[in-house]
Amino acid sequence: MAQLDIVDVGHAYAPGVEEERWALKPLKLTFESGKTYALVGPSGCGKTTLLNILSGLVTPSRGRVLFDGADVTALPTKARNIAQVFQFPVIYKSMTVYENLAFPLRCRRWDRARIDAKVQQVAEALDLHDRLGQPARRLTADDKQLISLGRGLVRDDVAAVLMDEPLTVIDPQLKHSLRRKIREITEQFRPTVIYVTHDQYEAMSFAQEVLVMKDGRAVQQGTPEQLFEAPSSTYVGYFIGSPAMNYLTVDRNDGPFTLGGRTLSVAWDIPHSATEVHVGVRPEYVKVVTDPGPNTFPGRLRGISDHGAQRVLEVEVAGQLVRAKTPREEGVPAGEEILVHLPRAKVLPYADGQLVLRS
Repeated sequence: MAQLDIVDVGHAYAPGVEEERWALKPLKLTFESGKTYALVGPSGCGKTTLLNILSGLVTPSRGRVLFDGADVTALPTKARNIAQVFQFPVIYKSMTVYENLAFPLRCRRWDRARIDAKVQQVAEALDLHDRLGQPARRLTADDKQLISLGRGLVRDDVAAVLMDEPLTVIDPQLKHSLRRKIREITEQFRPTVIYVTHDQYEAMSFAQEVLVMKDGRAVQQGTPEQLFEAPSSTYVGYFIGSPAMNYLTVDRNDGPFTLGGRTLSVAWDIPHSATEVHVGVRPEYVKVVTDPGPNTFPGRLRGISDHGAQRVLEVEVAGQLVRAKTPREEGVPAGEEILVHLPRAKVLPYADGQLVLRS
């Protein structure tokens, strides 16, 4: 497995386009060997362009692509030694499961005993060991996708496994089990994996690090916990989490922050020079309480959404909507007038749309 670096890489699909309109704005990233990454963002944010540049399907308009320090920018896909898993399973339908997994090794002229040992190892990990003799065309879509992944894992020399929305065509009931299986396999074999998806739940549950993209830019990279607990911008806070992070406009003159005329304490202070001030707090941390106290505000219950084991309460506080995510067993507050508590440690300050770092 390899470390992948992109150095000042950007791309435009048409010549003469100004840089601000490029599909991928110039950026610098490192994907460490043996780690799993997810590129997440809405359609058109540049994530597939970035993946295609790494694979060699697209040559960037500028910058360099390095595999373990070697410049591969000008090399075609077949010379980069990568494995790719696409939205639709790519298998050899005329072959058996065994033959599909063995094919890349036969192309490398491995001896029969070595091929058999490797195929048996990967098939066991994929839970396909009892179907090695079956024609691949008879398998379900999720099993076919596992074969696509397995063809990359049988190779000891593969630099990275690149996945482009591999669960798109999978039945919703099978997605969870397939995602879990892919994660177990990558933890066992430790390939460098870069996984593209528009589904933030997929990204957060699969990857060791998540890269959030917007308008061709990488806006935040970090662990799922880091993105959830401290979004670097209001964009990331809205995109990551369900429901999204609550953002509230607060007042501040020469004293502390206030919300609806009541003092609001935040995790840390922000500059007085900021022109647009918000605070952010996750719905998971907003609590409905019965007694007044610090950082507790009166609100009016406006709606309740059922999310299975949890409920989402929509509460109007100082003329702004606040969502609180509560366990079902806590029940529903009696009456419309309630109190909500915003724990100071979870109330993050934002200035001009960006998280203010702790000084």
